[in-house]
Amino acid sequence: MTRTSTRRDATRLRLYEAAVALIGEQGFAATTVEQIAERAGVAKGTVYYNFAGKTELFEELLRHGVGPLTAALRDAAGACRARGGGAGAALDAMARAGLAFVASRADFARLLVAEQWRANRPWSATLRAARADVVAAVADVLQEGVKDGELDEALDVELTAGALLGTVMVGALDWRTFHPGRTLDEVHAALSPVLLARLGEAGGRGHAGGR
Repeated sequence: MTRTSTRRDATRLRLYEAAVALIGEQGFAATTVEQIAERAGVAKGTVYYNFAGKTELFEELLRHGVGPLTAALRDAAGACRARGGGAGAALDAMARAGLAFVASRADFARLLVAEQWRANRPWSATLRAARADVVAAVADVLQEGVKDGELDEALDVELTAGALLGTVMVGALDWRTFHPGRTLDEVHAALSPVLLARLGEAGGRGHAGGR
């Protein structure tokens, strides 16, 4: 990586962080390019040098934020599987990774969850594609559990994956908003039985076997 590309990446990161904070505070429509540039500590022209405009910046922001979440979930599941854990244990590890992600990027997580319910936005297709990548990470583990006989073959993998992801994201935001004094261990311990209950007895057996 060249020095120029490194500087550009650093500038984009500042713009992403500024945009997330401002949009979270006052909404997308009320946030201007000038405000984003000022919060990021750069000239307005720098924004347009990196992005065609505010909408493109937001689309890239979604990709930039969701990518690490997807990677964190897959890494957690892979590490668990490498230790011999089953699907239940892998999903539990993914839940913990999701909680940790939200704890470190709560502003982005709030924005991501809020935007999922707003249809017909210019970036809706980008958001759907990004969400599909995250859901696929969970669905792959569920599918493996079904294939291995650990989970019920009648399990609706697609819907269950979305429900589990939603439970973790909303549960994590509830934690950071209303119970910020609680530790990750406490929240994970409270959320884990809820997630496993969604999978039924088969999920519970897989979780126990992975400990």
